[in-house]
Amino acid sequence: MALDFDTRFEPAYGEAIEVAPGVRRVTVNNPGPFTFHGTNAYIVGTETLAVIDPGPDDDAQFDALMSAIAGRPVSHILISHTHVDHSPLAARLKAETGAKTAGEGPHRPARPLRIGEINPLDASADMDFVPDIILENGAVIDGDGWSFQAIHTPGHTANHLAFGLQGTGILFSADHVMAWATSIVAPPDGAMSDYMTSLDRLLERDDRIFLPGHGGPVLSPAPFMRGLKAHRKMRERAIVERLKVGDRTIPEMVAAIYRDTDPRLHGAAGLSVLAHLEDLVARGVALVEDEPSLDGVFRLG
Repeated sequence: MALDFDTRFEPAYGEAIEVAPGVRRVTVNNPGPFTFHGTNAYIVGTETLAVIDPGPDDDAQFDALMSAIAGRPVSHILISHTHVDHSPLAARLKAETGAKTAGEGPHRPARPLRIGEINPLDASADMDFVPDIILENGAVIDGDGWSFQAIHTPGHTANHLAFGLQGTGILFSADHVMAWATSIVAPPDGAMSDYMTSLDRLLERDDRIFLPGHGGPVLSPAPFMRGLKAHRKMRERAIVERLKVGDRTIPEMVAAIYRDTDPRLHGAAGLSVLAHLEDLVARGVALVEDEPSLDGVFRLG
């Protein structure tokens, strides 16, 4: 199916907006080309609460969350992944509420860094977060009137989790699946093969709605995810076609494939092409001198 992105969204900064029974969204005022209108934090529960992805260490966001919490106990702070727009405020919120943090683990690249390689995405990573509770795939956290199942969804980052609110059909999809745009998959933080496998993992479920880390809800998750898979396969075919016509470098491919894309996003597009090329090289579809990299020279396998 063709992807139909939904960019309708009212962030209502500083307000806790009810998006489902017992679920409220508080959006950080950090809009940008990669965050859309801002990062969504979610507060779940009515008596003892859980907070998902409190956001960056931002005074206004902290005040908005504390206002919405309104003196009630918070037992858990769930972290989907360790990018600086999602997890840093957890430390301050934990200190204030005494809640335990939970996540897949500290930040790490999706593959080992090669000799001399510097991760260009380190500045976007929260290297300080270490969860109190380590969540493996399928782990369950029970609270006061709510229960979450953690689903390991690497791709955007190696430690990315989605959280299923059990018995409701609601899944908090963070940055893996969003209604407004495709997720960034950028090596070495992320990996395209992991991303596609994670889509299949979510497609095995029967969730009725996704509440993402940016933008509004995904109302028909299964067909939307099938569209995401088709979109990635289309990008892969476009890269193979560029190799067939003689392109050998990522900048050449980006200039052709993303010619109608905002130039501010071409850096991220280059990393996305690299993610596809890493996968294509691993499968023998493409070849490269030495290892796949942003300045690599590629050819068809």
